[in-house]
Amino acid sequence: MIYVDNAATTKLSKTALNAMMPYLTENYGNPSSLHTIGQAAAEALQKSREAVAECLGCSPKEIYFTSGGSEADNQAIISAAALGEKKGKKHIISTAFEHHAVLHTLKKLEKQGFDIELLPVGSLGSITAKQVEDAIRPDTCLVTTMFANNEIGSVLPVAEIGAVCRKNGILFHTDAVQAVGHIEVDVKKQNIDMLSLSAHKFHGPKGIGVLYAKLGIGLTNIIEGGAQERGKRAGTENIPAIVGMAAALKNATDHLNENAARMKALRDKLIEGLSKIPHSILNGDPVNRLPGNINFCFEGIEGESLLLLLDAKGICASSGSACTSGSLDPSHVLLAIGRPHEVAHGSLRLSLCEENTEEEIDTILEEVPKVVEYLRNMSPMWKNLISGKKEFIL
Repeated sequence: MIYVDNAATTKLSKTALNAMMPYLTENYGNPSSLHTIGQAAAEALQKSREAVAECLGCSPKEIYFTSGGSEADNQAIISAAALGEKKGKKHIISTAFEHHAVLHTLKKLEKQGFDIELLPVGSLGSITAKQVEDAIRPDTCLVTTMFANNEIGSVLPVAEIGAVCRKNGILFHTDAVQAVGHIEVDVKKQNIDMLSLSAHKFHGPKGIGVLYAKLGIGLTNIIEGGAQERGKRAGTENIPAIVGMAAALKNATDHLNENAARMKALRDKLIEGLSKIPHSILNGDPVNRLPGNINFCFEGIEGESLLLLLDAKGICASSGSACTSGSLDPSHVLLAIGRPHEVAHGSLRLSLCEENTEEEIDTILEEVPKVVEYLRNMSPMWKNLISGKKEFIL
């Protein structure tokens, strides 16, 4: 099988697995326990916290382990909202194409009286620092934007947005789930106050993530029940997963440039080849995009049928976020960049990792055009387009 759905999840690396194994077997203690086995787990917890902090450019005291990116997003946004409310500030700025972990949390806050402003992201899927600055009001308490979009791969000007927020004394949170381990992330250099990440996006285990929160930010507890994570996230720490995540993140950041260069070359070859399919369009910024992301719309087909036929040919891809794969609605991300409903339905996302090969890319470029042509020949919508009964959009 050719796996090109790494934005949904990645394969657990041998580096991560080997780091985890001792904590699944002999070093299985609870880090809150005072005996020898428990303290071995506590030591592993601290070393992992230090390793993650080093990769992000922050202090270990600013790292909180969570169950993943969604929990970290929730805690960051809810905490900033609570801090803002205490000062009478209830305006939050975000974008129209955030992950639903952010959008649904904002929708919940809106029901509690917060004013949520979603900035338009334009045809390339990004915003500018000026857009943020123009949207800031005296009652703004938070700006929360993606670092890089999970569907179309556009990378946002996070450092510039963070600088605007810092100048105006406003907290800045970024959902960096797709960015960490793939492009440079340094929370201090990039003016980031809070950041969310998830291990399974860079060959770590599922079910573990991080909330970075700058020292001095008072976090609101989402999970109550114990004193773990300095009293801000109750529950016995998942030591094997934490150790695996730290190992995977260090490995990813150590090889960041070489992996990115390899993926960019394969990505650009795919983009060039798929662009030759008539009535197709690349989604997202062609330059400022993640090294492994390719997202296309093909007019006249349904994305679900495309995925099923590609799967039958041994190619594992997606049409967008795995978190909304059961939905019949077109991607809110594609609608946000201006794709009409009928075009947005015919999307394909290919997301690479450093293990993908040139031969796999050649196979994809051979099979995708065949499947698109096959589906178009079966489509009444396509017949209306080529007969002139309807006008082409792409």
